[in-house]
Amino acid sequence: MHRFLLAVTCLFLAASARADDWPQFLGPKRDGVWREEGILDRFPAGGPKEVWRHPIGMGYAGPAVANGKVYLLDRFLGRGEKLPASAFDRAKLGGSERVVCLDQKTGKQIWKHEYPCAYTVSYAAGPRCTPTVDGDRVYALGAMGDLTCLDANVGKVMWAKNFVADFDATVPLWGFTCHPLVDGDKLICMAGGSKDRLVIAFDKMTGKVVWTSQSCQGDFGYNPPVIYEFGGRQQLIAWHTRAVTALDPETGKRIWAVPYEVKSSLNVAMTRKVGDDGLFLTTFYKGSIFLKISATGAEVAWKSKAKGEMPNATTDLSSIMVTPFVDGDTVYGIGSYGELRGLKASTGERLWATMKAIRGSRTPAKVAAKTGPDSSERWGCAFLTKQADRYWLFNEQGDLIIAKLSPTGYEELSRANIIKPTNAMVSKSRLVVWSPPAFAGKCVFVRNDEEVVCIALGK
Repeated sequence: MHRFLLAVTCLFLAASARADDWPQFLGPKRDGVWREEGILDRFPAGGPKEVWRHPIGMGYAGPAVANGKVYLLDRFLGRGEKLPASAFDRAKLGGSERVVCLDQKTGKQIWKHEYPCAYTVSYAAGPRCTPTVDGDRVYALGAMGDLTCLDANVGKVMWAKNFVADFDATVPLWGFTCHPLVDGDKLICMAGGSKDRLVIAFDKMTGKVVWTSQSCQGDFGYNPPVIYEFGGRQQLIAWHTRAVTALDPETGKRIWAVPYEVKSSLNVAMTRKVGDDGLFLTTFYKGSIFLKISATGAEVAWKSKAKGEMPNATTDLSSIMVTPFVDGDTVYGIGSYGELRGLKASTGERLWATMKAIRGSRTPAKVAAKTGPDSSERWGCAFLTKQADRYWLFNEQGDLIIAKLSPTGYEELSRANIIKPTNAMVSKSRLVVWSPPAFAGKCVFVRNDEEVVCIALGK
C-alpha cells in the first residue's frame, strides 16, 4: 500500500511539474500569459544559455510548441527572385511556403511540408500566422490563404483549403494574418470569403464547412478570432473593418454588431477582455475603443479622440501589430511609434509612456537621447507576455527584456539580446524582427528570417 501511494504521489508531482506548451498564438489560453514556474529572475552575466539554433526561411509567423515539437511557417523565394525595393510593392513574387516541424529538445528537423506559393502582398517577406496545434493535428495558414491541416507527428496533409479559390476571398493588402482558432470540434477562421463567408467554422478533423457567417466589402482586415464569455454566454468576437461583431460559436449566428470603420484596414491587435463586461480594441490610425458587453448586446463606453497616428495626435493607444495586455483596469500596449503605454481601461486615460522597451544597442545615439518617439521609429514593436508578477518583452532588435509594469510605470529588471534582427523591409538602416515569441518548457523560442533559436530560461 505504501509503495502504491508513493507511486501515485510521484506521478502527481511529475504531472504538476510538467512543462507547459505554447500551442497557438498567445499561448495555451490565447491570452498572452506564460504560466510556468521556476523561471529565472534576471539574466546571468553573458546572457541566458542557448539550447539550439536551426536554419529556416523568412517569415513573420511565430513558432508554436506542443508535445515535444516546434512548428513554424517560413518562405523561400523562387530562383532568381528578390524581395522588392519597396515593401509596399505587390508585384507577383514566386517562391514556396513551408510548414516545418522540429524536435523541441534538439532543434533537429522531424518533417516539413512545402508547397509553391506566389505572393502578391505588401511586405512579402513570409507568412504571418502562428500555427495552431490541437492534439495530433497542426493547422497552418499561409499569407495567400492556404489553410492546411497536417498530421502533427509526420506532416501528412489531412485536408486543405484555399480561401481565394474555395470561398472567393480577396487577398488582403498584407496577406492573411488571422491566426486560426480551435473551438471544440471546430476550427474557426477569418477567411474573408464572399456571400456570408467572412467567418468560417470547419470541422477540424475533415475540413467540412460547419457554418459560415457575415460579409465585409473590401479588405476585411487582420484581426484574429477569439472567444470570450459575456453575460454567461460564449461569444466569438469577429472584428472586421466595418464593424465589431459577436457570433454564437456553435452556429455562427450574429449576437450583436457595433459599426466601426477601420482606416486602411489596420485592426491587427487582437481584442482583449476587460473585467466581466469590457472589450478593448486598438487600431493604428483611430486609436482605441472600449465596449461594454452583455449577453445580447454591446454599447460604446468611450472612443478615442486621436486625430491620427502621429505621437502628438494620439491620445490613448494606437497599435500597429502588437496585442496589448490587460491587467485589471490597466492596459499595457505599444503605440504607433513604439511607445509602451499604460492606460486606464475604463476611461482611456494615459497613465505613462516610455520608449525604453523598443530601443536597444542598435538605436542611434541621437534617437536614444530623446525621451519621446523619433520619426524613424514608426511601427516600433515589442511583444508582451506576462509571467508571474513580471512581463517578458521581446522587441524588434531581438532583445528579451524582463520588466515590471504597473499603473505607475515601467521598471526594467534585465535584458539580453537573443537573436539578431534581419528584416530590412522597413529600412536597410533599421533591421527588425517582427515575429512573436513562444514560451514553453522553461525556454523561449524566437525566429528571424534566417533561423529559429531556443533559449533556456529556467532557474
